[in-house]
Amino acid sequence: MADITAAMVKELREMTGAGMMECKKALAEADGDMEKAVDVLRTRGLAAVAKKAGRATNEGTVMAIVDDACTTGAVVELNCETDFVGMNEKFKAYAEKIARAALAAKPADVEALKAAEIDGETVEAVVTDCIHVMGENAQLARVAVVEAPAVAAYIHGGGKIGVLVTFAVEGIDPASEGFQKCGRDIAMQVAALNPVSATREDVPADVAAHEMEIYKAQAAESGKPEAIQEKIALGRMDKFYKENCLAEQDFVKNPDLTVSAYADECAKELGGTIAITGFVRFALGE
Repeated sequence: MADITAAMVKELREMTGAGMMECKKALAEADGDMEKAVDVLRTRGLAAVAKKAGRATNEGTVMAIVDDACTTGAVVELNCETDFVGMNEKFKAYAEKIARAALAAKPADVEALKAAEIDGETVEAVVTDCIHVMGENAQLARVAVVEAPAVAAYIHGGGKIGVLVTFAVEGIDPASEGFQKCGRDIAMQVAALNPVSATREDVPADVAAHEMEIYKAQAAESGKPEAIQEKIALGRMDKFYKENCLAEQDFVKNPDLTVSAYADECAKELGGTIAITGFVRFALGE
């Protein structure tokens, strides 16, 4: 009997889009013969997959969900070929099932998620089933899982953007309706304005340094004394932070408040404290 290598399994998977275990079994049955293994998969109802694998998957949906306790969130991007299928409720149900598997398994990456199980089957098998049912190639593009004292989710445009925001809270139930409304509003802000980071402390050092270089160069062109140039550059840097850091942005729903001030208002109403600590934002096809 021929040795079935990982490379052979990978090749068959790429040819057919079938699951890893199905490919391994088919290769064993075909004694390592690639063409016969494809036929084995076809006889098992994977013919549609064989024809559809390799087609471009530029559409799809982003699904963001939180667990019942609202302390863990998962966001996944599931791609397909057409917007028509991407907006289909059945397709979205597959994405939600995969997101639920991510919530439970907390995978580090897409490969780990594919191997995770939900309702007695692997996520990879769920994707294969999605291909059969929807009649289009489908690919699991990416996944992120966050854990925090409180998490809120928001999906924009029927799955075009998915957001998770993490919070540090005290004296507030993260699953309460009041907190989730507040959290969802802030997640909506992330979807709309695509901030660089949650706070100015979280701005990547290289991004901050690059901005400061530009502002210093702009200030130098003013011909003013160096001390004034420094003040001009720092002022522009401050403006950058206020426009690009979630906590400091003007709140879309009420521009008289910053997002941080809105969180403080919510916290006061709920009798505790709320601090924004981070976010994940997936836009379809990024």
